[in-house]
Amino acid sequence: MRDRLNVSLPVEMIARINELSAQKRLTRSAIVEAAVASFLSPDGADRMEAAFTRRLDRLTRQVQRLERNSGLTTEALALFVRFWLTVTPPLPPEAQAAAQVKGRERYEGFIEALGRRLNQGRTLFDEIPRDMLRARDSDESAKNSLD
Repeated sequence: MRDRLNVSLPVEMIARINELSAQKRLTRSAIVEAAVASFLSPDGADRMEAAFTRRLDRLTRQVQRLERNSGLTTEALALFVRFWLTVTPPLPPEAQAAAQVKGRERYEGFIEALGRRLNQGRTLFDEIPRDMLRARDSDESAKNSLD
């Protein structure tokens, strides 16, 4: 079913429609109909905007995860440093040299262990949920053994 619509257009535009009609061997109505349909349908710019919006949403979620992980790392390090400073007694001057040698050995061991973990793809964020489950299970088994 078709319905008639009378439209007033500038003379220059009607001339361009007439030229295109002659070149493409189409009716003027077909050309105007195609132009209106193109105008009403989502165009490439709308699709690109939607794609950009999806990408920005994904990037936002990634940044939020990074922010959360960074905060967790900072809190874990701060807690460790506070604990270490609280429980570590000062060394007497005669033990300083031996402690520095031992500290370098431990640091080298730490770097080697860190390298192995990174090569294996293991991360602290992967281990935290597992460690929490183990702690909960051991707490429950200890509680059950007392009963």
